[in-house]
Amino acid sequence: MVTIRTSTTRKSLFAFLTLLTAMLSAISHSQAAEPRHGIAMHGEPAYPPGFSHFDYVNPEAPKGGMLRLAVVANGYDSFNPFVIRGVAAAGVSSYLYDTLTVSSDDEPFSAYGLIAESIETPEDRSYVVFNLRKEARFQDGEPITAEDVRFSFELLTTKGHPFYRSYYADVSKVTVENPQRVRFDFGDTNNRELPLILGQLPILPAHYWAERDFAESGLTPPVGSGPYRIGSFDAGRSVTFQRVEDYWARDLPVRQGRFNFDRVRFDYYSDDTVALEAFKAGNYDFRVESSAKNWATAYTGDRVDSGAIVKEEVEHHRPAGMQAFVFNTRRGQFQDPRVRQALAYAFDFEWANQNLFYGQYSRTDSYFENSDLAATGLPGEGELAILEPFRNQLPEAVFSEPYTPPSTATATMRDNLRTALTLLRDAGYEIRDRKLVNKATGQPLTFEVLLHQKNFERIVLPLKNNLAKLGIEVGVRLVDTNQYIQRVRDFDYDVITQVLPQSDSPGNEQRDYWHSSNASITGSRNYMGVDDPVVDQLVDLVIQAPDRDALVQRVRALDRVLLHGHYVIPQWHLGRDRIAYWSHLERPAVTPKNGVDYDNWWLQP
Repeated sequence: MVTIRTSTTRKSLFAFLTLLTAMLSAISHSQAAEPRHGIAMHGEPAYPPGFSHFDYVNPEAPKGGMLRLAVVANGYDSFNPFVIRGVAAAGVSSYLYDTLTVSSDDEPFSAYGLIAESIETPEDRSYVVFNLRKEARFQDGEPITAEDVRFSFELLTTKGHPFYRSYYADVSKVTVENPQRVRFDFGDTNNRELPLILGQLPILPAHYWAERDFAESGLTPPVGSGPYRIGSFDAGRSVTFQRVEDYWARDLPVRQGRFNFDRVRFDYYSDDTVALEAFKAGNYDFRVESSAKNWATAYTGDRVDSGAIVKEEVEHHRPAGMQAFVFNTRRGQFQDPRVRQALAYAFDFEWANQNLFYGQYSRTDSYFENSDLAATGLPGEGELAILEPFRNQLPEAVFSEPYTPPSTATATMRDNLRTALTLLRDAGYEIRDRKLVNKATGQPLTFEVLLHQKNFERIVLPLKNNLAKLGIEVGVRLVDTNQYIQRVRDFDYDVITQVLPQSDSPGNEQRDYWHSSNASITGSRNYMGVDDPVVDQLVDLVIQAPDRDALVQRVRALDRVLLHGHYVIPQWHLGRDRIAYWSHLERPAVTPKNGVDYDNWWLQP
């Protein structure tokens, strides 16, 4: 106990308390946040208050008609895209549900109000407040309130896909301050991205789900808030979305020039060859071509020559991410990185590009390909400052060798297979009776590549043949799309071909890809089973990056460590969108850096 004995002491204490009150008031004032129309991850958003529309849309685009699209998959069995059960119909999440904010496609990461009229967040981004528009409505006419926002957050992070728990893990509290105002407080974190990714939260109607089981997938059309509702469907075969005529947000700047078709129909095809022929016959309107062979040889004939079918390559500037053969390191044969590194020497990209892809592709050598986030050469000063504390936990190659995927441009396949055999011997393997076996256990090195696209067999078979020369037996299993999705969710595979997409502003989603906490979570995107404390810490550093320069250096460091972990055999990428469409469609004159988006297109009057 402290006893105050003199008036001098009392005066000193009073002065101290006065100063403390002033300091707390100053801190409180410094943390005050003004309502804003939009926010950027770093710096200021490009579009000012009162902007009329995004630069890459045509605000005068006519409304009407139907856009017909194709999905190559074995159907769907759900209209709930937010849970891990079932296979959701195409378009449900983007057409049925509005979010608090909308990102622009021509900035690294900026968000502007949709359901939220304004956003408040302080300089340190320790919380965010969304002020909702009073006119915001669900499709049954009920108002969207702050209570719906809180309900959506709690529902998705407790009963939704595991992704949401990881994505919003740093939120400590949600407070409904009034029917149009909701506040999210964050824990002990420097996560500057949280206000922006909370804006991506799909808002679900609390009144609709109050007496329904959210975890159940099914084909009852739900109540949404977005520009389309489910109009008609043939279970598993097609689904048509009907434009909401009295859509509450149709006149907002972020919706001008978008969602111009009265109806959008998705038809399902079990085979891409059949889907391509259906497109050329006029059964659907727009196609993104993923096959280099098709692009080079299949788009011919009178309809292409006459211009009835338009074939274009549209340059984009979005990160390509990583497309690769992905090793499941939960499997015993892939736990040694030397084995994974060795197997990469059997993939001959140069041969495949020349003989299968008509020279169209470039080799991928980064998880953040086609962006300034990709690690190149040896680590520079900025990266070294980040990596040096982990030197004793990392391979020396991270610091001394630029990552380069094995190539036959500078060596023969025979040379590469010799290198692979040396790595495999170092990992404890030897050849017995023409089979590569583990010296300690006598177990042969075998694995299976799981596919759902038949045209990928021609890519896997040369890899299989090259590995056979090392005494490694490779199986190839082709399954339907739904079975493939379920097996990937359950990590029930040895090797898959997977695309790991990235954005210009990596953040919380990196946890889902690489963090050890997601290595055993069913449905996570940690396909490889990465379980590395250094990667965990680098992911945290990326999420906490205070500015763009720091983000770039931290992502490059993460990229470098992942590459030297040899979790994948990198494949290829393309800096253009290969699109074909029937000439009754029109598109805006400006294509944003993220590439083609048919939701900005329209039908000729």
